[in-house]
Amino acid sequence: MQLTFLGVGEACDESLPNTAVMVRANSGQGPRSLLLDCGFTAACRYWRHTDDADDLDALWISHFHGDHFFGVPVLLLRSWEMKRRKPLSVLGPTGLQKTLEAAMDLAYPGFRAKLEFPLEFIELDTDKPLALLGFTWQAAENQHSIRSLGLRLDIDDQSLFYSGDGRPSRETLALARHCQVIIHEAFRLSGETPGHGTVQGCLDFARNARCETLAVVHVQRDERRGRLREITKLLDAVRDFHAILPEPDDVYQW
Repeated sequence: MQLTFLGVGEACDESLPNTAVMVRANSGQGPRSLLLDCGFTAACRYWRHTDDADDLDALWISHFHGDHFFGVPVLLLRSWEMKRRKPLSVLGPTGLQKTLEAAMDLAYPGFRAKLEFPLEFIELDTDKPLALLGFTWQAAENQHSIRSLGLRLDIDDQSLFYSGDGRPSRETLALARHCQVIIHEAFRLSGETPGHGTVQGCLDFARNARCETLAVVHVQRDERRGRLREITKLLDAVRDFHAILPEPDDVYQW
């Protein structure tokens, strides 16, 4: 499995693009490409890494805050301009189709009728896994200001957990247990931030989940700039697993 961090920032960061991750993996069905979240900046960042309109197989939306889904209309617009024909699976929480269609209609009125490729909207149930595109998809709700889902992806013997936004919950910890890689948001270094995680909390989460690698993303812009040494020192001190603070366009493969 290969991860490309298209962005690692929070909603208002003027320097770092919104958190979004491209996942590539091979299955018995061939190579697959997924995009995890698609905020304001994600679509343009995505096209830096492919010029194939049919490359993307599925799009995951963790929750309905703009820095996680407002890039969908322009992602679809460019796909249409580039003559995409392959169906696209779009997965996320309850209300997915209604919310994304409303966003498309606001961004580009009348555009939806012009799409020449099918969109398959799938609302992921937190009670049962879904088999799609060679992956097993499982979701659990974390603690955020609106309903937000953490996602576990399994393919063959590889596993990934992506938090979206939100503090860890008992449900997301159970879901992430023994995942090889965890990507988790951490708005602050430590302390309490309602609806968000912390770097220290992510380390505890990863340790309890017994993961191999933790990637910390979505750190608040002033916190990342002003306390970068503290954050990297804390991550570098970890000995029982690998802890990283990715930059945009970083690639991680295992």
